[in-house]
Amino acid sequence: MENQFFVDSQYLTPAALEKKHRLETDPSSRKNHMEYLPGMEIIESDVCRQVLTQMESFDYSVYTARDVRTALDHETCSVEDFKALLSPAAEPFLEEMAQKARLETSKHFGNTVYLFTPLYIANYCENYCVYCGFNCYNHISRMKLNMEQIEHEMQVIADSGMEEILILTGESRGQSDVQYIGEACKLARKYFRMVGLEIYPVNTDEYRYLHECGADYVTVFQETYDADKYETLHLLGHKRVWPYRFDAQERALRGGMRGVAFSALLGLSDFRKDALASALHVYYLQRKYPHAEMSLSCPRLRPIINNDKINPLDVGEKQLCQILCAYRIFLPFVGITVSSRESAAFRNGIVKIAATKVSAGVSTGIGDHESKYTGKEDDAVKGDEQFEIDDDRSFETMYKDMSGEGLQPVLNDYVYV
Repeated sequence: MENQFFVDSQYLTPAALEKKHRLETDPSSRKNHMEYLPGMEIIESDVCRQVLTQMESFDYSVYTARDVRTALDHETCSVEDFKALLSPAAEPFLEEMAQKARLETSKHFGNTVYLFTPLYIANYCENYCVYCGFNCYNHISRMKLNMEQIEHEMQVIADSGMEEILILTGESRGQSDVQYIGEACKLARKYFRMVGLEIYPVNTDEYRYLHECGADYVTVFQETYDADKYETLHLLGHKRVWPYRFDAQERALRGGMRGVAFSALLGLSDFRKDALASALHVYYLQRKYPHAEMSLSCPRLRPIINNDKINPLDVGEKQLCQILCAYRIFLPFVGITVSSRESAAFRNGIVKIAATKVSAGVSTGIGDHESKYTGKEDDAVKGDEQFEIDDDRSFETMYKDMSGEGLQPVLNDYVYV
């Protein structure tokens, strides 16, 4: 890999520092973010064009209270209605939007809320994404779990009662190749009924292999759908290639994955346009692959190492609530996950309105589930976390809290035949 040299470096060499400075200050030193790299599969899909056409023409300042009123009165929410619900004009209607969203959630999901936990198995990364704690230039403790360590972490999590796990790695094929991730999936299938992946995008045949190893669904963060802004945030590595990332979910579906999940990281660019694009990405793929299970996440940018290099755009809880309600009204059948980046109070409230899935017992570090889940301290080396979380409730506490809120916590609802 082009930057494998400094993935393991605790301190950058003068040559590496010089290259880093060039990447940050001289756009001509960076590879074209719209051009595929060797080995990247091109699938010739029309979904990207449809999403970008709608996003680029979206002027949310033109919508009025009358447009919002019309959208809320419609039994079925059109794309145009959805745009009105995302606009600033909809903010005074938030209570009514929440009531309509709650009705849709109850109609299609009852009072259930699904619980899962992430497991980071490696934090090596070959990308330079300026906002990410794992990026290849950050001085953090790098770690990759071996299969024995992965199985131990999974045993600890499974002993808590959790039945769904999301396996994550940093984006490094050199350190976490597809075969390594596949072996982790095989282990996960021994302990969990549902196995998800949040890894670097791969080709269709590789998604097929990972599905055969036991993966059920794939989550990919587009980060921002604004390709121009994306270019300024992703300076090096495979992740820099915007269109390859965009088509990842469609390649996963072609590879046999049962489900796919989508997200923008709100705050990196115009959050209203990113929210529109995320939902339309789902909307158009739903029509192309009606059998697939699809879901949306809605994370906001959290403090990370070296966060001074970007200027995050503020997305308040009120705006986040508006987006989630609009998602539910526009896409009534889609699962909505709310991250542990959000507070316990916000998550307790939003699962009664629009969200259907929350993480519990979360760690974004490497190799620390035994201490987190059992309270038993050990001397094992740990890998640093990707970002700070806000809601650090254990699985047991989350389960009790959801039950106490009148909800029915669900650990798994899929039966293999």
